[in-house]
Amino acid sequence: MTERLVPTGRAGDTGRADSDRLPPARFAYDRHTWKEIAHLLANLPVSLLGFTYVVTVLFTGALLTVTVIGFPLLAAGLVGARQLGKLERARARKLLGVRVDEPSPLPLRGRGGFFPQLWMGLKDPVGWRTMLYEFIRLPWGVLTFAITLTSLFVLWPVLPFIARGLTNADRAMVRGLLSPSDELERRIAELESDRGVVVDTAAADLRRIERDLHDGAQARLVNLAMGLGLAKEKLLEGQVDEKVAAAMVEEAHGEVKLALQELRDLARGIHPAVLTDRGLDAALSSVASRCTVPVKVTADLDSRPVAAIEGIAYFTVSELLQNVSKHSGARSAAVDVWRSDDRLLIQVRDDGRGGARLDAGTGMRGLADRLGAVDGLFVIDSPPGGPTVVTAELPWRDRTDEPGKR
Repeated sequence: MTERLVPTGRAGDTGRADSDRLPPARFAYDRHTWKEIAHLLANLPVSLLGFTYVVTVLFTGALLTVTVIGFPLLAAGLVGARQLGKLERARARKLLGVRVDEPSPLPLRGRGGFFPQLWMGLKDPVGWRTMLYEFIRLPWGVLTFAITLTSLFVLWPVLPFIARGLTNADRAMVRGLLSPSDELERRIAELESDRGVVVDTAAADLRRIERDLHDGAQARLVNLAMGLGLAKEKLLEGQVDEKVAAAMVEEAHGEVKLALQELRDLARGIHPAVLTDRGLDAALSSVASRCTVPVKVTADLDSRPVAAIEGIAYFTVSELLQNVSKHSGARSAAVDVWRSDDRLLIQVRDDGRGGARLDAGTGMRGLADRLGAVDGLFVIDSPPGGPTVVTAELPWRDRTDEPGKR
């Protein structure tokens, strides 16, 4: 079983090969055929409305460009064209089964005034592509309406095949003109989703730290303060001898050591000192020494990446080795870390029972989301019976590129 999560995840699917997911056209009139016929018959009234809108906006905007209201009117018309495109995408999804992502909204807020926002609206590629789509659709709408209506009475035995051919052309136009066509559009949507993942992960980490402090070190320090306060009162009142006082001090000393150990563990969970001081090789060796399974660590790195990437790599290996200890039933494991061009690669292998999955509740999904938020890659190869090989890939940036570093 191989599961792979790549950082496209959210915005890359623009509906390619939708027709491949439909059953092939046949002489029988099934629900897909009726949907396609309905789409073709609706092409004429819908395209007539769209063509009228586009011609009105372009003609009026062009005439009024000699005045101060021409360009704002044209920009508003492009915003309206976006809404027409949204309706066309919804119609294509409903009747043709085309899955097309919604383009990113115009980033008008915080653009520094009226004229920058106006310029942003005027050069909106999504609006102009929708205008072009609505403009060329009128002759196509007339043609498809006429062919479909005629075929319903004359060529009805082969109409399913005619409808499939015509709607495939519709699908191509929708994907070509109404989808986020350039890489920047997809990248913006991707980053918006990744930002949400980062925010959610940071909030979960803060809640975990707060819970650990409240239930661990804070509770011990409260007990310590109460014990010392009681000992102080008894000593001042002369109600305790030296042996009892020594026992109370010894108990307080033990509580202090436990609280310090819990604080060290908590600090290690936030960012271990060995990672900051000695780098990824030493930090991973420290993690491997705490694993219940013998682990061989091999790190082939001639320099250190930026702290953020180094920290994600450390916690990825730490979580994977915890899974090896708790769930794998393995006798041995290995961790390999190396750099390939501008990527940091991590591979964790074990000879356990296998069957690991992203949705198995062992933290794999959280790791995949964390890597995806920084353009990482996460691949699990874990057939039942083992072995399990998990490969993680992160972007490499040298520490000299980090802000504030020289």
